Amino acid sequence: MAEKIEMIALSPTMETGTIVEWQKKEGDSFSAGDVLCEVETDKATMEYEAFNEGTLLKIIVPEGGTASIGEVIAVSGKKGEDISEILANSDKLIPGKKEPEVNKPASASSSGTEQSAPNTMSEKRIKVSPLARRIAKSKSIDLSSVRGSGPDGRIVKRDIEAVFNKAVAPTASEDVFSSAGARFQGGTIPVVGMRKVIAERLSSSKYSAPHYYLKVSVNAERLLKAREKLNKNRKERVSLNSFLIKIAAEALVRHPEVNSSWQGSSILRFGSADIGLAVALDNGLITPVIKNCEQKGISAIDNELKTLIKKAKTGKLSQDEYSNASFTISNLGSFGIEEFTAIINPPGSAILAVGEIKKEPIVLEDMEEEIRIIPVLKLVLSCDHRVIDGAVGAVFLRDLKAFIEERLKMEKFKKV
Repeated sequence: MAEKIEMIALSPTMETGTIVEWQKKEGDSFSAGDVLCEVETDKATMEYEAFNEGTLLKIIVPEGGTASIGEVIAVSGKKGEDISEILANSDKLIPGKKEPEVNKPASASSSGTEQSAPNTMSEKRIKVSPLARRIAKSKSIDLSSVRGSGPDGRIVKRDIEAVFNKAVAPTASEDVFSSAGARFQGGTIPVVGMRKVIAERLSSSKYSAPHYYLKVSVNAERLLKAREKLNKNRKERVSLNSFLIKIAAEALVRHPEVNSSWQGSSILRFGSADIGLAVALDNGLITPVIKNCEQKGISAIDNELKTLIKKAKTGKLSQDEYSNASFTISNLGSFGIEEFTAIINPPGSAILAVGEIKKEPIVLEDMEEEIRIIPVLKLVLSCDHRVIDGAVGAVFLRDLKAFIEERLKMEKFKKV
């Protein structure tokens, strides 16, 4: 008997899913556990596995199409089975179904209204990798105008980047600062998937959690020397973020009240330091979480972090790998940002904003009137006042500063 294949919730906050790629085509048979398609959720691209065996008789939501939870995306059954009755009601079954669209810059008509140029080719017929599709969507690039260099003419990441770079790069005769060299790509970008969830979660956090902010300037000499020592003779260098994650875990062990979550009528105190690191993607932000950081050494944290970041950038993080951070770190230092304030990432009650390490002249307290040029790191801690009192947050940040400046010893943190 023919069965409807419905969109299911592949993450706890998912409301809709976009079909990135069908792994099975119409007429293909499958077994329980086989991957039918890849679905872009609010946080990552997930594999949709079959619950039983059968034949994929009809794809209702094509690649690039979106469906809400419970809506029918395909029909399965026995090969040759009559599914005309199901197909006749497909529009009713999928009120939110729409054909895939290619995001294109809008052009103004003579009357001043915006009109979308018609597609010359259906996106469904264009061979494109999931990553290239996401990048093209984020940059409003018309896939029908891109020549693919992958197998069988498949559009891949480098093709999208080449089109984008060509569009924004000035010619040799143009002044990069002149109006002639400036180009905009206009258009409307729908707020869906990851971007929609980021907006909802952080808006809720900002307006429901009473934020307050604490700032310190840290002498980063010892931190940089410790990293240099650990990276000596290593092929892959340990990142500064891995040091900060481990140091934060040590501070959380001493201040468990910071490692807590507001639960409405109670406060949940986490039993481990599960620290998230904010990672920027082309279409939003995601926070891979390293679990039990208090029990791991810096090298182990760094290896795990590299793996998680790679999975995040390819949309392969599982729900458990980006959820339920007890504490979060956001580092914008590599972008030249000296200091900033960050919005708390639920369910945690604090987030540490890390700025650029910059050399500054400092009057050393232990040497009267001596001025030295030292590397200074600015840290800003955002706290939820419902959970973390001002004095508690201040002592935590003071101890974090002390770990970096005074008590950071390689002997203490070298365990792997």
